Amino acid sequence: MSLDDLRNRIDEIDHQLVELLNERARVVVEVGKLKNRSDSPIYAPDREKQVLEKIKKSNQGPLPDRTLVAIWREMMSGSFLLEKPLRIAYLGPGGSFSHTAAMLKFGQSVDYESLADIRSIFDEISKGHCDLGIVPIENSSGGGVIETLDALIETDVKICAEVLMAIHHNLLANCPLEEVDKVYSKPEVFAQCRNWLSATFKEAKTIPVASTAKAAQMAAAEPRAAAIGSKAAAELYGLKMICENIEDIANNITRFLVLSREDARPTKEDKTAILFSTAHKAGALADVLAVFKKYCINLTNIESRPGKKREWEYYFFMDFLGHRTEERVQIALEESRQHCLQLSILGSFPRATELL
Repeated sequence: MSLDDLRNRIDEIDHQLVELLNERARVVVEVGKLKNRSDSPIYAPDREKQVLEKIKKSNQGPLPDRTLVAIWREMMSGSFLLEKPLRIAYLGPGGSFSHTAAMLKFGQSVDYESLADIRSIFDEISKGHCDLGIVPIENSSGGGVIETLDALIETDVKICAEVLMAIHHNLLANCPLEEVDKVYSKPEVFAQCRNWLSATFKEAKTIPVASTAKAAQMAAAEPRAAAIGSKAAAELYGLKMICENIEDIANNITRFLVLSREDARPTKEDKTAILFSTAHKAGALADVLAVFKKYCINLTNIESRPGKKREWEYYFFMDFLGHRTEERVQIALEESRQHCLQLSILGSFPRATELL
C-alpha cells in the first residue's frame, strides 16, 4: 500500500473509533442516570481499577499498556463530565506536583479547585464544596507530610484511592545560578534536595512556602530569587530551568491520597488506613502491632504525630494490605481497639501498583 492508502486507512479507523467512543458515551449517560437515582458516587475507584485491568489484559500490542491506560483515563474523565461534572481540590496554585498528579489521575474534563493549603482541601471535602481532593501523604526519601497527617487527625474525610508519581525537582530562576540569594519551596522538598543545596549554595537562604507552585510564583517576581519545583511550574510562570533533577535520590516517588466522603468497595488488591492513639505506657504500640502480626496482615506504612489536646499523647497513622470488609481485618481491628484509646478507619481503597 502507498503512503496515501495507509493514511486513508487511518482516517477510516479514526472515524470508526469516534463512532464507538460516542456509543460508549451514550451508555455512560445511562449509567449516570442510574447513579443519580440511587445517589451513588460518580467516581468509583474499584470500577476504575477493574476497567483498566481488563484493558491491559485485552491488549495484544503493538501499543504499550501505559498508552492505552492513559487513553482510557481521559475517556473516564469525559465520562465524569457526562454523568456529573466532578470538582477536584488540590494544593495550588497551578503547576504544583499535586496539580500534575490530579490531572494524570482524573484527566482534562473535570473541574479543578486550586487551594492555598492542605487543610483547606480537607475542609472543602467535608463541606461538600468539592467532590474529591488529592493530597501528598509521603515521599520515598523525605517521609511523611506533616500537614496531611495532622488534617487526617482533625477531620472526618475518607481515603478512596492512592496515586504514585515520580518526582523530579528542578531549580527555577530568571537569573544565573551564582546570583541566587534565596530559594523558595516546600519544607519537604528542601529535605529531598538537602545534599545538593548544601553543595551548591554557601549563603543563599532557603525559605519555606506552602507549595512548589507558590514558590515558582514568588521567584518569578523577584530578580535574585529561585524556586525548586516542576517543569510545568517553570513553563507556567515564565522561569528558566537552571538545574534539573536536583533531588538527592534519583528514585524519588511521592504517594498521594484521593479524598472523598466515602471510601471504595473491595477489589481483592486493597489497602486500609487507620488512625489510632494509645495510652502513654510501655508496650502500648507493640500490643497493637502484635495483633496485626497475629493475623498475618502486612503493614505498609506507619507514622506518628503528637496530639494537641493532651501532653505526650501520640496519634499513629497506619495503612496495611486488606479491605475493611474482610473477616480477618475486621477481627484484627476489633482486637486492636482493646489496646487503643481511640481507633478510626480512614478508608479502604485500591492499592496503587504503578506510577502515573
